[in-house]
Amino acid sequence: MLRLPSALRWCGALLAAAALVLTACGAPPTAETTHPTIRSTNPYGGDPATEGTPKRGGTALIGMDREAVSFDTTVQNTNSAAFAVYDTLLKVNPQGVAEPYMAESMDTPDGGLTWRLGLREGVMFTDGTPLDAEAVRINIQRHIDKVTSPAHALAIRIAAMRVVDPLTLEITLTEPFGVFPLMFAQPISTGSLGVIISPAALQKYGADIGAHPVGAGPFRFVEWIRDSRIVLERNPNYWQKGLPYLDKLEFRPLSDTESRYASIQNGDVDIIYGAFNEELVRAVQDENLSVYYGEQNGGELLYFNFNRPPFDDRRMREAVVRAIDLKALSAVHYSNQIVPADSLFTADSPYHDDAASTLWPTHDPARAKQLVDEYRASGGNPDFVLKTVNTWLDFAAFIQAQMAAVGITVKVEVYDLAQYASQVVQSGDFDLSTTVGSFDNPYPGAVRLLSSTGNQNYGKYNNPKVDELLDQAAGTVDETQRQADYREVEKIVNEDLVFCWLSRGFVSTITRNDVKGVVRYLFRDMYFATLWLDR
Repeated sequence: MLRLPSALRWCGALLAAAALVLTACGAPPTAETTHPTIRSTNPYGGDPATEGTPKRGGTALIGMDREAVSFDTTVQNTNSAAFAVYDTLLKVNPQGVAEPYMAESMDTPDGGLTWRLGLREGVMFTDGTPLDAEAVRINIQRHIDKVTSPAHALAIRIAAMRVVDPLTLEITLTEPFGVFPLMFAQPISTGSLGVIISPAALQKYGADIGAHPVGAGPFRFVEWIRDSRIVLERNPNYWQKGLPYLDKLEFRPLSDTESRYASIQNGDVDIIYGAFNEELVRAVQDENLSVYYGEQNGGELLYFNFNRPPFDDRRMREAVVRAIDLKALSAVHYSNQIVPADSLFTADSPYHDDAASTLWPTHDPARAKQLVDEYRASGGNPDFVLKTVNTWLDFAAFIQAQMAAVGITVKVEVYDLAQYASQVVQSGDFDLSTTVGSFDNPYPGAVRLLSSTGNQNYGKYNNPKVDELLDQAAGTVDETQRQADYREVEKIVNEDLVFCWLSRGFVSTITRNDVKGVVRYLFRDMYFATLWLDR
């Protein structure tokens, strides 16, 4: 653990002060501030109609922002290669609706209590065994049995499963659950019931299945040299005839942001998964690169710890929100390209209510100082510790300066990413902490962040009304009701000041210009069957 150097604190204070002075003096905004280059660009992939006739063959080299942990779907991890090996039974369209993909249908005859999953005939795992209803049942049962599975909370909603015939699985839930099909379209990182492993491989490899994946996706597993590469090759018996176009995929872990960007810029890799603002800002200005990016719900934010002072008091949460100048923050931390956030959902989301944004406190240092003085007069100590990752040192220095201006002394502690995840946010040992809480779909994204039992509710926020609305929204099959419920949640969250919103997230897919056929989710997970190289 490191403490922020005093020189860096002074540098951050100068930057923040300079930005504030320019604003106060009425200096004209820069072109970057007036016309930010970061905006949604091909958020769900490329346009096949404009990309030309796909070419066959070749190997795509892909730079991941971290090493995968496992191909086992019951193990919590981010694995960029998983969709290439497995595919998903259903797939979420840009409207947030789960549609048939590797499966042929999924419907409910009784308002969400019972679901029938219909599979396609002839889909085979790469070991030659069939992907049938029994295979799906076995995979779902693994999530039910394993408490630590990221899909366990979803799977335990299941009361019974019945194999009707080889291509039909009937699933009965404990109570109606209208968004259940979404659970068959998600990546393994968020918990998926629709990523299916060969039962024969499960039996063969047992606990070591995570290093020997066998799926029915467009590519089959060849080798994994940890911290070096994952190599996959074309599945000749893929269920989508004529696909995939590529012969091979090679995934390389490139955890250092600068090295990862240099690799795509120099042509050492064809694709990278961008994680931060600086990659995206540079990529959109590079004529040799193509960017795929879309605003997600949530975003980069500060967690308040509701379990201890000073942020168990709403006055202090409001003081922090009002003290932070996002325009100045954009100059210090976001290359003048911030995508500011003021609510749970993006402005164009069907679940967003403008009233929520209206409720969000505006930048007002005078009011922030008044709230701090009131808190101190009532016997409270407004000073706190900010814990963050070592790549956010400029941000930490900026926050120190902004809080000092309203009478709060902030001590900063920084950690590497692995330490931070386990020792800080997951343990709840912080006053204020930084994180990225981005998500595509309200379920399970909003539930994880806001439910009293949510596994990303690190600040331990607890509002029974929010819990009730979240459950109601997930349970109904009435989309109008679901939208109303989530809009109400969004307003309550801003009234309670659950988080300090900063910016929408910046996760992106960045490719060389000759990479075509990109199909992706907003949170970077890609479908690889249609990928091709124009070489």
